[in-house]
Amino acid sequence: MFYVYILKSIKDQNGYIGTTDNLENRLMRHNKGEVKSTKYRRPFILIYNEEFDTLSEARKREWFLKCTPQGGKIKRKILGMAGVAA
Repeated sequence: MFYVYILKSIKDQNGYIGTTDNLENRLMRHNKGEVKSTKYRRPFILIYNEEFDTLSEARKREWFLKCTPQGGKIKRKILGMAGVAA
């Protein structure tokens, strides 16, 4: 299984969207500072995830949430419900 996930940074209250095949391990790596793009924004909590059968499907969904107006609305709603600045 593959996942699209949204994290909330406790430090700056902003969100991060990514794709992985192991949510627990990926969250651990974000919180240990092993992910270059988030190492200065930790710690993180998982606020949302979706499951997919293939990496291709997960990446398409990630792109949709990050890069389209419709996906942006969904992303802002999810982040807003978690108290994250969108």
